Amino acid sequence: MKIKIIQTPFFGSVGIIWSRIDDSPKIVRIIISTPDLKAENIASRLHQNTTVSSCAEIDTIANDIKTLLAGKDITFSLDAINLKSCPAFQQSVLRAQHQIPRGSVSAYKLIATHVGRPNGARTVGNALANNPFPLIIPCHRTIRSDRFPGGYQGGVPMKQVLLSSEGIDFDQAGRVICDRFHY
Repeated sequence: MKIKIIQTPFFGSVGIIWSRIDDSPKIVRIIISTPDLKAENIASRLHQNTTVSSCAEIDTIANDIKTLLAGKDITFSLDAINLKSCPAFQQSVLRAQHQIPRGSVSAYKLIATHVGRPNGARTVGNALANNPFPLIIPCHRTIRSDRFPGGYQGGVPMKQVLLSSEGIDFDQAGRVICDRFHY
């Protein structure tokens, strides 16, 4: 496994764990810093045998991640990630999540219904909580049915900033104000 660490002004470091699969660089995991831990520290715990490395394709994705975190509209291709490493249900959730456009949100329950598990909101939440590709698959765009943001790997404040950068507003209680619901 290889890792590329990028530094962002507001969100700290982001780690891109990647490997060559079928002679192509594929992202295995994106690691975002949390309020308590830098991405590189999380990466060293999860993937102890990584070496710092990059290539043109990974550099392009790293630049796109920086651009996204600066508030610009970037859509990533699923071809860049190793989605096959995820269980089938999680793959279906992640594919559905990837389709939510910038400036829109969905709810765990809506995605559950979309993927054929109408009572599976909690299962969808777990699939997104374990999303190995945050930012590439924008799991910050799914919120709770009561319009509160819900959790996020980088922390709720990061989720709120990402949503705000896409034009999503919040009321005084912290609920999402958005009329663009997907699914």
